[in-house]
Amino acid sequence: MKRMGFLIFIGLMISSLMAFGQETYQWVDEKGTVHFTDDPSLVPEKYQDKVLKKKSPKPPTPIPSDKVPKGAKIEKKPEPAPERKDLLGRGEDWWRNKSREWNDKLLNAQKNYETAYAAWKAKEKELEEAKFKPKSLKRKLEAEAKVLEEKANDWKKQVDEAKNMLEKVLPKQAEEYQADPTWVKIE
Repeated sequence: MKRMGFLIFIGLMISSLMAFGQETYQWVDEKGTVHFTDDPSLVPEKYQDKVLKKKSPKPPTPIPSDKVPKGAKIEKKPEPAPERKDLLGRGEDWWRNKSREWNDKLLNAQKNYETAYAAWKAKEKELEEAKFKPKSLKRKLEAEAKVLEEKANDWKKQVDEAKNMLEKVLPKQAEEYQADPTWVKIE
């Protein structure tokens, strides 16, 4: 029983693979084994009269436009416009992603700059209010204010870099690589 199932499976596999050929020949020998071939000369002589000849299905042929019945509508699918690319083969998606990436960096840097700047100014105010406090506390507050000022300045540099990329560098690169300038504009 297992052997018959295996043979049927093999037969189905072979027949599906051979479906792409023009003709297939099938015969069953005296043991009940099913055989397939695409070459009729491989069929043994004693089975020549028992061969089943099968033709593979042909794809439907299109109806010529001059033979279309009147009133029938032929639906033509519009061909998609070829995707525009720059000189390096990068398309709109690449440029938009690059712009989005720098815009995200800008927004993040602005948010962090505002937070660091506010903390720095609050620390300076605290230092002003500490006029009559011990010098050790003033030195500590000055050191903290300096660290916060440096952080704020670092974030300001990142804001400026991101703005420069979005406003000057990316548009210039798009022009150099003949990309559509609208691809680098943030909506």
